[in-house]
Amino acid sequence: MYSVTKRLDFCYGHRLLNYEGVCRHLHGHNAMVEIDITAEVLNGLDMVVDFSDIKRVVKVWIDRELDHKMILRHDDPLVDLLRAQGEPVYTIDANPTAERLARLIFEKVRELGFNVSAVRLWETPSSCASWAPATR
Repeated sequence: MYSVTKRLDFCYGHRLLNYEGVCRHLHGHNAMVEIDITAEVLNGLDMVVDFSDIKRVVKVWIDRELDHKMILRHDDPLVDLLRAQGEPVYTIDANPTAERLARLIFEKVRELGFNVSAVRLWETPSSCASWAPATR
């Protein structure tokens, strides 16, 4: 199995509801996401996929939907307040943990047509969460 990894950077803010630690407060991260793409055989250019294709397609989605956005759980009381102030908000159905964001990005990359095998989201330089489908 061949594999390539593309790294993309973006910034986001979030907070965690029903959490007792400091992450219950609004705060931000300079995130780095690693996207693993696999293939059984190489394409006509002897590549799994051109790195620039990943960047062109996936980075556009990340920049439009997640970069410099406050990512909040859909029922967070701040969603309507922030939107009323013209602040960019992206909502998800669960707490916006690094684990949930890794899975969100995985699913979007797959939806965009790539044979993604795993996504790792580095929330800080020393803290990473990942998501990959279970193997049998």
